[in-house]
Formats: sequence, structure tokens, C-alpha cells
Amino acid sequence: MKAFCRDCFWRGVEAVRRCPKCGSPRIVAHEDLASLAIAHMDCDAFYASVEKRDRPELRDQAVIVGGGRRGVVTTCCYIARIKGVRSAMPMFKALKLCPEAVVIKPDFAKYRAASQQILGMAGTLTPLIQNLSLDEAWMDLSGTERLHGAPPAIALARLQARIEAETGLTVSIGLASNKFLAKIASDLDKPRGFSVIGAEAQAFLAPKPVGILPGVGPAMVASLEKAGLRTVGDLARSDVKDLAERFGTQGLRLARLSRGEDSRAVNPSEERKGISAETTFNEDLSALADLEDVLAELAEKVARHARGDGLAGRVVTLKLRTTDFKILTRRRTIAVPTQTAKTLFAVGRELLAKEATGRPYRLIGIGMADLVEAGAVEDDFFAGEERKALAGEKTLDAIRARFGADAVTSGRIFRAKGASKPD
Repeated sequence: MKAFCRDCFWRGVEAVRRCPKCGSPRIVAHEDLASLAIAHMDCDAFYASVEKRDRPELRDQAVIVGGGRRGVVTTCCYIARIKGVRSAMPMFKALKLCPEAVVIKPDFAKYRAASQQILGMAGTLTPLIQNLSLDEAWMDLSGTERLHGAPPAIALARLQARIEAETGLTVSIGLASNKFLAKIASDLDKPRGFSVIGAEAQAFLAPKPVGILPGVGPAMVASLEKAGLRTVGDLARSDVKDLAERFGTQGLRLARLSRGEDSRAVNPSEERKGISAETTFNEDLSALADLEDVLAELAEKVARHARGDGLAGRVVTLKLRTTDFKILTRRRTIAVPTQTAKTLFAVGRELLAKEATGRPYRLIGIGMADLVEAGAVEDDFFAGEERKALAGEKTLDAIRARFGADAVTSGRIFRAKGASKPD
């Protein structure tokens, strides 16, 4: 099989412009179509699409999901995107570009329910599903052809049609040989897309800007361009040792990705629900200032981990354990997903201030949840102070990669370590 129809699921051995069975132009054709089994499923403008489904009168209108005029855009429909509206854009700017837009406050309970319904359908194809966030997941359909009576590509196309028919929502599918390429493919033909990347991966990637790689945000793009590395092909042609010396472990990672290599397995047991760090004290702490000192160090640890993995979080979580071993957890959804210690600490400190009323604690933890790939973010994703914080913290990452983890630290953490250090 080298081609199939997404409407009637006809299969053929050569590419055609229209389906010979039903006449549909929705043909997927690729030389490697029958041999690929790793997919990335991405819901199209998910939050906005859920709102439009539940309010049919909004179908042909621009919809923005987000806060008030002083807030930011959480997501928006494709009509609003045509006008230039983007995720994380300040609301006043979005409404200036698209003044006719209907603005709706996010309803995450509703979005989680829709996500669970979609993932339930995906689970009928394979148990190997690793969801990255509410609206996207990787799937491994290796060895399922006999079970479904069709290659993975056909099974995925049927799933795509079923989701649209039963939920009123649409998804885009990327099919490739690994997770990285599948993620890239799913974004090529949105909405309702089905794209394939096979043996041509390195040639396909070569002319693309380095910002297409996961984890490469504006600050990293600037660093790479300063080194003369503007395209993925430039990275692929570079000496791996030189990249490692310049950019540490991130350089090694980018070298592999530039060649289309990604050995990560789709593993549900490694599903990333969040990134966190915690510590237990030698002696119970009750003073807000002491707890904040520990929180600052943990926030830096979590943020470095997130940047290293190319992830950002939409939710900040705080964990405390009392002297009687009860666990307190607090969480806050933030407008702009973060991978900076500055934002983690600022939000965590606000959550902590409400709990640090003199009560002693034996453990504190900070984390991020509702993860997204930072590389999927638009260039203007990190706005204002968040952009500045990210640039600064990535500079520190580069220094640590070259001179060691303890080469640089914040004044607050340095003073705290000098006073006392928890387990």
C-alpha cells in the first residue's frame, strides 16, 4: 500500500489525485506508508473547538478562549488565527486584531472530559498511548495490523473519522518512524490533516529553521544563529563534538534531532503528567522566609529539567507535608506555560504564603503540570518578563553545561546553602 483515501479508506499501490472508488481528493500517498507505525495525534484548536461544538451559533465566528482585557489568549479558533491572533498574545492586542471575536473563559473540566473521550477511542487501537497534554498524544501501532485488519495508517484514518463523527471535534495525525518526526508531521496540514514523514526525513528537515526543533525557543534560536546555525541542515552538517562544547547536552540532543533521530519509545508508564522536585528537611520549618529559600532552589531544579526536556507547564503545583504526615497540595493554572524558575518561584511563593502561617512543615515540593512541548510554541509565546527570564536562564544553562552545575547560582540559593541545607 502506497496510497489510501481518507473518506472511503480505499487502498492503492500508487498515488492518485482522486479516489477511484468515491472520487474524494483526500488522498494520502507515501512510499513508506505501509511500514510506519508511530503517530502523533493533535486536536485542532482544542479548547476553542470544544466551545464551538457546544455553542453551534459560534461556528462561523472568531472565538478566543482566555482572560479579560488584561489577560492573555489561551487558544483561539482558526478564524481568529487568520486575523493574526496567537496563543499567549495579550488580550488587548488580540482584540485589536480581531475586535469581532467572542471571548470565552476557559472551562478545563469540560476540556478534560472531551480529552478523555478522545483518548478512550484511541485506546481501542493500541495500549501504547503517551499523552503529552489534554490535546495531544503519541501512539505506537506496531504489530497491530492483524488485530485491525489494516495497516496503522488506515486504522488511524478510521480513528480520525470516528472522533469527528462521535465528538464533533477534529484531530490532525502525523505518521512517522519516531516520536519527534510524528510530532512535526501532525502540524503540517492542520486542521483535519494527515501527514507522513518517512525516509526523506533528513532532507525534509534540512531547509527548516532551527526553531522547528522541540525545545528550541527564541533564546536558543538566537544562540544558534550567532554560531552560524540557522537551519536544521546547518546543525546536521556540524561537528557533534563542537556542538557539545558549545551547547552541552542540548547540543548533542540537537545533533540527533537534526538527522531525524529519536530513540524514545512511546511508553504509557513514562507518561509525563508533570515535572517536580521536593525535599525533606532535617528539622521542621515554619518561617515563610526559610521555606521560600528551599522553594527557590527546587524551582530552579524543575525549570532546568523542563528546559532540558523541551517542555513547559501550564500549571504550577505546590506540595507540603505537615509534621503529622498529611499532604497539602495547591495548584494554579497560569496564562502562559512556563519553563522558568522565576515564574515557578513567583507562583509557588504566592501559594506558599497562604499556608505558611506558623505551622511547621517537614517537606516542600514544587512542580509543573499540563505539559506542552516548548518547541511547538510560537515565537511570541513567551511574552514580556517571561521572555526575558527564559533568555537569562538559558544563558545560565549554557554556562553550567560548560563549567559545571555549580558554576553559577542565584544569590538567594547561595545564602540559603550557607545557612543550612535540607536532605
